[in-house]
Amino acid sequence: MKSICRVCVHHCALEPGQTGLCRARKNEGGEIVCENYGQITSMALDPIEKKPLHDFHSGSMILSVGSYGCNLSCPFCQNHEISMAGRAVSNAEYVSPGQLADLALMWKEQKKAGNIGVAYTYNEPLVGWEFVRDTARLVREYGMLNVLVTNGTASQEVLEELLLWTDAMNIDLKGFREEYYRKLGGDLETVKAFIARAAKSCHVELTTLIVPGENDSFEDMEAQARWIASLRPSIPLHITRFFPRYHMRDREATDVERLYRLASTAGKYLEKVYVGNV
Repeated sequence: MKSICRVCVHHCALEPGQTGLCRARKNEGGEIVCENYGQITSMALDPIEKKPLHDFHSGSMILSVGSYGCNLSCPFCQNHEISMAGRAVSNAEYVSPGQLADLALMWKEQKKAGNIGVAYTYNEPLVGWEFVRDTARLVREYGMLNVLVTNGTASQEVLEELLLWTDAMNIDLKGFREEYYRKLGGDLETVKAFIARAAKSCHVELTTLIVPGENDSFEDMEAQARWIASLRPSIPLHITRFFPRYHMRDREATDVERLYRLASTAGKYLEKVYVGNV
């Protein structure tokens, strides 16, 4: 029996045994399941600033984990080896929520590590949101923090489930034109709604990767900054430099001067604008 996955905007209609566009959710016997549950491809103890989070427990370390799969198809993805992979080629290893929470606690108790919690990152964590939820509950019980690094392309129902356990998010705001989002396989209004709701319940910072010729106009940045300021002018915005990656190796890296001029444009409306990857 065909079933519809309602985690994100794609609403993939899946036959039994079929996997969705994200490569992580599957129809098993008429039920949509999270096939990448606990399947960890990447794990590292990172500075919180790498998420990037500038105004949330700065100077701390956080255990960062990722699985495989993503519900967008950005041609510049720097983690395409796992985000564009399915289970068969991901080289993932199973780690239970309890094991991951225990590991986070171990790194917390080692004073030199100074771990503050778990960041769900590297691939798109919301395509496997059930694992994030189950782990985050345990991490919170240990008195530690949960951080989501996400593209924000998920339903409000999924977001509400995770906000109960989430302390901070860095959300990608890829650009501010619907046609640009369509090129990436996403939907701007969905991401805007996700950001607006998240910002009411946890610490939120935003990241926009500036891709030459795609989302680098001053008009777009002004509109984007105005909108963010309408939520709260103190929301930090990270404007980061594009480097040739994946299917966009034919492009030049973002001009640094333009990056700073875009930051200056955003700074007319926002209190905290940070430039990265320069």
